[in-house]
Amino acid sequence: MKQHLTIKLRLRDKHAAELNRQARAVNAVWNYCNEAQRHMLRWDRWLSAFDLMNLTSHSYLELNLHSSTIQRVCARYVKCRFAVKMPYLRWRGKKSLGWVPFNTSRVSFDGKTFKFRGVCYEPMHLRDLLIPGIKIGAGSFNADNRGHWYINVPIEIDCVNVASNSKVGIDLGLKNLAVLSDGDVVEAPQFYRKNEAAIATAQRAKKGKRARATHSKIANRRKDFLHKASTRIAKEYGLIVVGNIGPSKLAKTHLAKSIHDAGWADFKRMLSYKSIRNGGSTLEVSEAFSSQVCSECGSLPTSRPRGIADLGIREWTCSDCGTVHDRDVNAARNILHRGLAMLAEGASKSGSGQSCRVEAGL
Repeated sequence: MKQHLTIKLRLRDKHAAELNRQARAVNAVWNYCNEAQRHMLRWDRWLSAFDLMNLTSHSYLELNLHSSTIQRVCARYVKCRFAVKMPYLRWRGKKSLGWVPFNTSRVSFDGKTFKFRGVCYEPMHLRDLLIPGIKIGAGSFNADNRGHWYINVPIEIDCVNVASNSKVGIDLGLKNLAVLSDGDVVEAPQFYRKNEAAIATAQRAKKGKRARATHSKIANRRKDFLHKASTRIAKEYGLIVVGNIGPSKLAKTHLAKSIHDAGWADFKRMLSYKSIRNGGSTLEVSEAFSSQVCSECGSLPTSRPRGIADLGIREWTCSDCGTVHDRDVNAARNILHRGLAMLAEGASKSGSGQSCRVEAGL
């Protein structure tokens, strides 16, 4: 079984001048597509990606761009326009982050450098998954808000066929990033909270460059931590069941900073594709009342913690069976039970359908 994976590598700063030039040319193509679309709105016509590619078919000679880059820009413009359901989009200018897309097999890798349009781009570090001559899919070069350039390399990797038989439920939180049904705890490092004072000091001193550097460091440290934690869990457990907590809704409350600092969405996404790579699977279930239901007897006891007022209660005793629960571990176990019940229900429906077809002679 194959899995598509995109590897992001930072390039050395000596390539910034050439990539910035190409990014300005990409912005010119994007703005031309935008202007052409605005012009055609007079006749109530919507240009397709094919139309825009025809209009820009020979511009690669003047812009000194690869023709596949211009085609990707046209296709991306139409896709974004349909996604936001707008007649035209914003213009790309100096404040827009650099972006240079490329098509499949337009970039080659020799073991040390990436070659695109006859220019060799040297990354600052490499991954073991990248081998000389590997087929590279449609990716892009992109710049961050500090002016550093990266290459996004889509590749195919082999997945493990046999996974571990162990199963785990995960309850996501703020103080603890994840509490597992077996009692294991992944503490939230709270990188932003620890550096919040430094960011505020830099902003008051109007040192935007220092503030951006601190934000970038926080994001990199958070991503590194989430990668390590998700990799460990994906390798250890064959079935991972996670609650369907919605960070986008909670991010609109007074917990917004803590929600973004925890990185729930990235953590669940990493668990999803890493479990597939290791031969396992990830399941998302409803976590409603998961902290109130007794994971031992399955009842809703009168002694359960309820609502926001009881969030401070981290340990409680079931009045029906007498089991003492850790609030988060109990929620993780209930999440695991719901995941297993969902799989059993799906298997029973599939089995009954198959038996009916056999009896009917189909």
